[in-house]
Amino acid sequence: MCDERSDHYYPILLDLKDKKALVVGGGKVAHRKIINLLDCGASVEVIARELDGSLRILVEKGLISYGGQEFSEDRMDMVFLVIAATGDAEVNRCVSEQARRKGLLVNAVDQPADCNFIVPSVLRRGDLVISISTSGTSPAFAKKVREELEEHFGDEFEVFLRVMGHLRERVLSLGLSQEKNKGVFEKLVSSRLLHFIREKDWDGAAIIVTETLGRPVSRGELMTYAGKAE
Repeated sequence: MCDERSDHYYPILLDLKDKKALVVGGGKVAHRKIINLLDCGASVEVIARELDGSLRILVEKGLISYGGQEFSEDRMDMVFLVIAATGDAEVNRCVSEQARRKGLLVNAVDQPADCNFIVPSVLRRGDLVISISTSGTSPAFAKKVREELEEHFGDEFEVFLRVMGHLRERVLSLGLSQEKNKGVFEKLVSSRLLHFIREKDWDGAAIIVTETLGRPVSRGELMTYAGKAE
């Protein structure tokens, strides 16, 4: 439940790939929620008496399915997550009550008492996901914090993590002990590798990686890891 209380929310990141999400509502808020769900790989069905133009386009393109005008509890069969975004507080509350009776995750927009999860403000740089929440007390402030963080966390963090993912696989394939693997990874993230990636200095990056792994790694390999053409 999202009622006021003394304990805290439990931070969690959900894997929504190929999971069904039901969105009740057809306006701009619903559209924003649906785009975020699609970006995370969810299969989305929308129910609304009227769809705005952007949602009709998504339906016509087959990116989401339209479940009709009227919501009923049986529409939540095989659903993983529900979002109530109708703009009508009573309708949202009704959707929430029925979803919670079925043990589903549900978010009613701007109605924290009718949620069992809230959606944070999110900064995303590829695999780097930073979620900012004020536990529902001030979403506007959470947005402000996210915008300030955006100035610090640039696109180079996405590239860095792409490279680190490949290097991690390479290191693990060497069959070293867990302690040695940990040491290598910590040395890489504490090095100037991120700096060289930010500056697009792939020769400098290759030197650091080669010295850290004790095995030659060329600039071309790193650029391939980063998804950059030589």
